[in-house]
Amino acid sequence: MIYASVHFVLSHLPNFNSISGVSLAAAVMSLSYSTIAWAASTSKGVREDVEYGYKAKSTAGTVFNFFSGLGDVAFAYAGHNVVLEIQATIPSTPEKPSKGPMWKGVIVAYIVVALCYFPVALVGYYIFGNSVEDNILISLKKPVWLIATANIFVVIHVIGSYQIYAMPVFDMMETLLVKKLNFRPTTILRFCVRNFYVAATMFLGMTFPFFGGLLAFFGGFAFAPTTYFLPCIIWLAIYKPRKYGLSWWANWVCIVFGIFLMVLSPIGGLRTIVIQAKEYQFYS
Repeated sequence: MIYASVHFVLSHLPNFNSISGVSLAAAVMSLSYSTIAWAASTSKGVREDVEYGYKAKSTAGTVFNFFSGLGDVAFAYAGHNVVLEIQATIPSTPEKPSKGPMWKGVIVAYIVVALCYFPVALVGYYIFGNSVEDNILISLKKPVWLIATANIFVVIHVIGSYQIYAMPVFDMMETLLVKKLNFRPTTILRFCVRNFYVAATMFLGMTFPFFGGLLAFFGGFAFAPTTYFLPCIIWLAIYKPRKYGLSWWANWVCIVFGIFLMVLSPIGGLRTIVIQAKEYQFYS
């Protein structure tokens, strides 16, 4: 509820340009808590009883965990569904189209993502093996003050992430109400729509305690199409590259991989939810 109360305020910022400071703070926090995670893990050294084998004890468990892991990765690297909204905020003219600075921004963004994810993944697995928790900060445990600091950074990061993903939703909902249902585009409408959305997401977040399984499910079901294969299908339809050429093959590989993710990742995520359901406590 404390987290949601912040969004009851921030959600009334008018557009993407107005949340640039929030976005920058989120990026800095992401680098900060990731650095804390891998640096603190390195300082602990490799555990004496570390194991690097499969976590599941059966072949079926290993396969489904693999599917779930694919969904987690798809969720982590998603974001293309808001890329066009971000690009729309960049000034564009025939002489200086927005695709130039946008391309540079995408490259920098993925460099930052790599600097956040890869050290944590590699160092975390090397230090803790297959016993590493979904949240590596739980595996670290001590020092308490450092873990608390990292968790504060995580909260600030997800505050910014929420706003980036919510802003297009706000725009879509308000446009629908104004153009289709003939509501007047007033401040009261914006206030009601955005508060309703924040309240709804707060309720869902408090109610369903299986975040890890949902990551895999939505990573495959929702983000795989918008990130991995629909953009490739659209690109092939518009530009019609030479058949069997390099770009043709590259796009089809992405399409096949995206469909693979969309079908298999939700299966792994749902299995994780079902297996862990007995441990869940709603509103815990």
